[in-house]
Parts: sequence; structure tokens; C-alpha cells
Amino acid sequence: MTDASQLYADLITSIGEDITRDGLQKTPERAAKAFGFLTQGYQQSLETIVNGAVFASDNDEMVVVKDIEFYSLCEHHLLPFVGRAHIAYLPQGKVLGLSKIARITDMYARRLQIQENMTKQIADAIQLVTGAAGVGVVLEAQHFCMMMRGVQKQQSSTVTSMMLGNSAKIAAPGRNS
Repeated sequence: MTDASQLYADLITSIGEDITRDGLQKTPERAAKAFGFLTQGYQQSLETIVNGAVFASDNDEMVVVKDIEFYSLCEHHLLPFVGRAHIAYLPQGKVLGLSKIARITDMYARRLQIQENMTKQIADAIQLVTGAAGVGVVLEAQHFCMMMRGVQKQQSSTVTSMMLGNSAKIAAPGRNS
């Protein structure tokens, strides 16, 4: 049993469950593996994710990738928050492979997070790798820490945004774009 598996076994036992019962015998290992997957962003780097997929371009019009689904874990309660990212940038001599925008989103989502920081991390990363004239990121998410516990508001959602550079020319991505 790995250290993480043992921690899950201890956690399950601490709530009064019998770790030897049929349905729970392999749960600590499965939970540890799932947690590793859900936090794999810590083992990724921006350089590896981008993998050279930045290309010269004379396009200076807005590039928008919207409705990128993401799944993250709230760093306060270790409960999921799930949503969609809408990302736009104004190229300035370079464009980024479109799939890399989704991969950057996933890299930051697969860390213990708060939505506000994740929004800024994505915007900063897009700015860094493209040198864009402007970057806009909007995240819309539902937080299980608000849905399953606390105020228990299942229909609430949170919207965060970050605009960098010449963002006056960027319509808020995901909003009328």
C-alpha cells in the first residue's frame, strides 16, 4: 500500500467504516490513483504543454476558444468545481496551437485551486507564450463546496475574468462572442 493509499484507508476507518468489507477493500488504492490524476497539473510544465506549438503569424485579429470544460478541486475543501473556460487573445506576431489553450487550462485545473487564481494563471500563461497584445479569460463554474455543504445552493455559479494588455479590443469571451 502506498503512503497515499494508507492515508485514504486511515480516513475511511476514521469515519467508522470497515476497510475490509467487500466494497471498500480496494478503495484506498483507487482513491489514491484518482487523486493523483486529479492533481497531475503539478507534474506538468507550461513548456512541456506548449511543446513548441507557437507559430509565426501576421494575424492580429482576436482568436477565441470557448466552452473548454474543466474539472478542478477547491483547495479549501478538496471538493470539485467544474465549469467552462472562454479564452481570447490578440496575436502579435505569434499564434498558439488551439489545442494548447485547452491543455493549459487543464494543467492549471488539475491542481488544488481557487477559481480566481486559476483565471489569472491561464491568462498569464497565454500572455507569456504568445506575447499577445491582449488576453482575456473568463471562467464560469459551479462549486461543490457551495452545492453539497455550507449554503447548499445547487444552481449558483461563479464567473471570474482576467484581462491583460490591450484588453479593450477583446470582447469578454463567452459573452456575445
